[in-house]
Amino acid sequence: MRTLKEYPINELKLVYRALHASLPGEPELMDSELLDDLQRFLQERATRDGVDVSTHSQWAAWLADR
Repeated sequence: MRTLKEYPINELKLVYRALHASLPGEPELMDSELLDDLQRFLQERATRDGVDVSTHSQWAAWLADR
């Protein structure tokens, strides 16, 4: 099985956005370890790219960048 770092970053962003958009209809995703791990991985990557992930607009813009 591959690790998250072996997948294309744009694919991971797409999956994260899809899961995050599903939260209102699937609230149990809030407790998902997979979603938590994916978010942590993406936030670490965004931080390395110079993004302040505590600023929603920067985080959202980075996630939307393909």
